[in-house]
Amino acid sequence: AEGGGIANAILGSLVMTALGIVVATPIGVLAGTYLAEYGRASHLANVIRFLNDILLSAPSILIGLFVYTLMVRPMGGYSGWAGAVALAIIATPVIVRTTEDMLRLVPGTLREAGAALGAPLSIVIRSVTWRAAQSGIVTGVLLALARIAGETAPLLFTALNNNSWFSPNLMGGVANLPVMIYQFALSPYENWRQLAWAGALLITITILGLSIVARLVLSGPKGR
Repeated sequence: AEGGGIANAILGSLVMTALGIVVATPIGVLAGTYLAEYGRASHLANVIRFLNDILLSAPSILIGLFVYTLMVRPMGGYSGWAGAVALAIIATPVIVRTTEDMLRLVPGTLREAGAALGAPLSIVIRSVTWRAAQSGIVTGVLLALARIAGETAPLLFTALNNNSWFSPNLMGGVANLPVMIYQFALSPYENWRQLAWAGALLITITILGLSIVARLVLSGPKGR
């Protein structure tokens, strides 16, 4: 039938992407902080870096299969929660790597000045190191957000799709733009193909906007 739009897919993508980045950000920032400030050259830090590099280079479809086995099958069906977990797993290593790299760029003299005042390391990190590297950390979060905004493969195994309106409990298939584009682009219906093009344009503009914002944040006064 003619008519209809992609509002349900837009809302579903926004919710799952937001949940994924909300979960990934604290984990990624804390892990990156540990690697840069506490672990450094320790054996555990090297293991974490190795695992993080594996996650960075792992195909997203494998992460989708992992979450499918971990959540979808035990829960008995697709869900937006599983999709959000898959997106969080993809975003976390990006934030970890960026956070560690930005914290390592902070001059050691700033840490020494905080320690000379008698502040414990945790206070120095929160009040000095994080503030000095905040633009780079925010950039990493934005880049991770852009990374997961257009992911299709993991959502095929976790959230799948739903032509009905968005359900707040996130159980069952949840509509999302990447899978909607994939399915509509292969359909024989002209109006569905037009919606697929519209969804692709929307994702492209969103990722472009996030990339521009990340560049502006990194090139700002604090980024320098």
